[in-house]
Order: sequence, then C-alpha cells, then structure tokens
Amino acid sequence: MLSTVGKFFMFLGTLFIRRESLKVYWSRFIDECLSLGNNSVFIISIVAIFIGAVVCVQTYSNLVSPIIPTYVVSNIVRDMMLLELSSTFMCVVLAGKVGSNIAGELGTMRITEQIDALEVMGINSASYLVLPKLLAAIVMFPLLAVLSGFLGIFGGYLAGTLTGILTPEEYIYGIRFSFVPFNAVIPLVKACVFGFLIATISSFKGFYTSGGALEVGQSSTAAVTNSCIAILVADYLLAELLT
Repeated sequence: MLSTVGKFFMFLGTLFIRRESLKVYWSRFIDECLSLGNNSVFIISIVAIFIGAVVCVQTYSNLVSPIIPTYVVSNIVRDMMLLELSSTFMCVVLAGKVGSNIAGELGTMRITEQIDALEVMGINSASYLVLPKLLAAIVMFPLLAVLSGFLGIFGGYLAGTLTGILTPEEYIYGIRFSFVPFNAVIPLVKACVFGFLIATISSFKGFYTSGGALEVGQSSTAAVTNSCIAILVADYLLAELLT
C-alpha cells in the first residue's frame, strides 16, 4: 500500500520535469478539453435534469406539514444541487466515463509499446501524455459542475411546475430565498479537486499497466473504483473545510 502511494507521488513529480514546449501542450490541452469536457456534456445534462426533478418530487412528498411553505422545495433543490449533487455526484459519473477512458487509453498505449517508443525518442511520456489530461480536467470539470447545477435546478423547476407541486413564482422565490453566495463557489472548488483526482489516479493506473487486453480492463476498473473512493474521502474533507 505505502509503496503504491509512494509510486503515485513519484509519478506526479515526473509530470513537471523535462516538459515539451508550451505550443505542444496547448494543442494537446485543447484536444483533451474536447475529449473530457465536450463529450461529457450530454450524459451530464441528462443526469442533472433528472436528479433535480427527483429531488424536487421527493422533497415535496416528504413535506406533509401544512406549516412548511411550498417554496422550501425549490430552496432544498438549490442547496442540494450546489453543495453536493452538481459536483460530487456528477464527478462520480465522470469517474466512470472519463476515468475508464483515460486508463484504457494509456493502458493500451503501454501494452502496444507506444509509451516505450516515446521514451526512446527522448520524450517524457508521462508529462506529454498525462499533463494535458490533468490540466483539461481541472479546467473542464468546474464548467461541467456549473452546467449540472443549472440544469439540476431547471429540472426541479420543470418537475415542480408541470406537476402542480408549486407555481413558477414560488419556485423562483425559493431559489432566491436566503441564498448564500459562497455556496456557488463550493461546487467549483470540489469539481477542481475531483478532476485532479480522477485524472491523476486514472492516468497512474493506465500508465503502469502490464500484460495484455485483460489487464487493460482491470486497470480501467481499478481506476474507476479508486477514483470514486478518493472522491468520497475528498468530499468529506472539503465539506469540513468549506462549511
């Protein structure tokens, strides 16, 4: 266990030595932003809308007391999406999509000796292959968190107004009621940290894959599992620090 942790931190150190020119990294960074971010918009949008709708319906079904105003439903939807669902839940989904993709890609490059070929040419393969993915994840994950937060609240609006749970005016009032501006910063910080964890852990698992096609699948599975565990641990620590 300790040897794996030490190897992981040594792997992180190799990302920042013997780097290529910024022009090379910029083009790869843009490609990774499209791969990690743009290709994840659809799944994030679908999940966020339905999660917001479910939270709205479930919250209303449990508010049976007549002394509780209806606008509290949208107030809870807002806080749930901002504080937890738009960052933690969405990054768990992204760990399955993005993490397995990164681990599978690097694992395949390892077993087909493409990474060894880069090393023979004098290129720092870890920095060349992983650093653009890491930077793209840190940039794109907060943007996806903003998108998921907005669509989650919008999904709650659709579910609440179309089913007659509350009026559009009540929903908007509940969103604005007792709003804490710092709560909008929390999902950005969480998404940035989770993006770092997913990119580095998945890259580490894929980069040191050995064997054949079976081991590539095992590396992808381990990348998703370890990324999810790291996200949950980091989520608790960030909740303690930010609230």
